[in-house]
Amino acid sequence: MPSLTDLALGLVTLYLVWRLPRGGEVSRHWRAAFAWAAGTALAGAVYHGVLVGIPRVNALSWAVTSIMVVVVVSYLLAASVVQVLGRGRAVVFWLLRSVGLVAYVVLAATGHASITAIMWCESLTMASVLGLWIWAWLRHHPMGGPMLVAIGVSIAAAMLRLVPGAAALAGLDPDSGYHLGQIVGMVLLYHAIASRSGRSDTTALLTPTG
Repeated sequence: MPSLTDLALGLVTLYLVWRLPRGGEVSRHWRAAFAWAAGTALAGAVYHGVLVGIPRVNALSWAVTSIMVVVVVSYLLAASVVQVLGRGRAVVFWLLRSVGLVAYVVLAATGHASITAIMWCESLTMASVLGLWIWAWLRHHPMGGPMLVAIGVSIAAAMLRLVPGAAALAGLDPDSGYHLGQIVGMVLLYHAIASRSGRSDTTALLTPTG
């Protein structure tokens, strides 16, 4: 079941990559985030379905897959910064991003790759993404509300994996519950980006509302 639900997540996300609006730097970041997310899910399907039972390959394949998750988060941050603040503010956030990225690569390289490690190393990056969109919503950015809903659903999906017994309430194992929840989160994220307010790099940038 984890393999099949990861496959479904990968195929849905791959379809959404094709449907995303094109043009502009922010569009490239969003498309990269979705493309890496699709690749990560498809790699996860192979891991759960085939590689998990091969001891010598198991740890290495999981480390590679988990590093791909970190790359997805990197592009989410880049897209959020450019969408909300514009290109000029990206440098500061990439400095923050590098802290979590380097920390996780070191953990993965030393055999400590795990969901818990990702959560700890990516907490600063995800807090930055969430904080950006909360600030944008408070300042009436047209994408603020839809983005916060999508992020909230993704966080709830993560809780199905992290909180013992949460997925069992829906009759699912933690991984399958997480994958299915992320499908909903990715669809909502797509709709937030592909809405009229998200189609233009210039019209969707945050501007003071007086």
